Amino acid sequence: MSDDTRSERYAELAAVGPYGVRPGHALITLVEPHPGHEYAYNRWYEDDHYYAGAMAMPWMHAGRRWVATRELQFLRYPEKSAVARPVTAGCYLCTYWITAGRYDDHMKWTVAINRRLNRDARVYHDRTHVLTAFHDHETTVYRDGAAGPRDVHALDHPYAGLVLEVVDTDSPGQRAELLRWLRDRHLPRRLTGSPSALVTVFRPTPLPGDRMTYVKQVEGVDTRLTLLWFLERDPRECWEEHFRGLDDQVAESGLGRVELAAPFIPTVPGTDRYVAELR
Repeated sequence: MSDDTRSERYAELAAVGPYGVRPGHALITLVEPHPGHEYAYNRWYEDDHYYAGAMAMPWMHAGRRWVATRELQFLRYPEKSAVARPVTAGCYLCTYWITAGRYDDHMKWTVAINRRLNRDARVYHDRTHVLTAFHDHETTVYRDGAAGPRDVHALDHPYAGLVLEVVDTDSPGQRAELLRWLRDRHLPRRLTGSPSALVTVFRPTPLPGDRMTYVKQVEGVDTRLTLLWFLERDPRECWEEHFRGLDDQVAESGLGRVELAAPFIPTVPGTDRYVAELR
């Protein structure tokens, strides 16, 4: 095979298929660096993997890293989480948007590139994947209607924080009911007067069978929804007033249970800011 892959193949690929900007899919990955490896992990992910293992890939068009200091970790609930064990596990969260209709194309590339990165010793193994899943976009609910940034801008807009909420149900049918309740009733009410400008709602998809062995298969593919709340204020300033009790309201609906509500703030690219505050 020729080493020259710069021309004809890429021209053919660019000429066909969807190429809109809507975030039809997402990669959401919550990772815990092993004790003593916090600085090395942060520099590897930020200097190399964020780009070579994510942003340089076809159809992944936006990304942002988030961090939970120890203070933020202690705000999480429920104490007994089906997602994070213990609930404080997972210092770093990465969120990426993938072009609608390009999920299969992207997955073929990501499996291949991660095999290559692993072979070339460019994968940092002193970490644990607490939650790593690709998702399909279900809906986005806005606080201010048509005003303000849209979901396509969310990972580039300078939001002050993010809340990851994971909700599990007992059946696919119940998940469909939960989605309708979230979209039509719960989220519009919670967003009124909220520091959160928008909430994106996703459902997880199974990872391919040829994924890297250090990433476990996704749980709750048929029964889980993953919500991202984008905040205009630091979550530490508004947690008790606006985000405490999400689990109670979901439970009262009878449609599901919150298995993780976790606040984050954005990392500062090119720095080790907040690394000393993780433990």
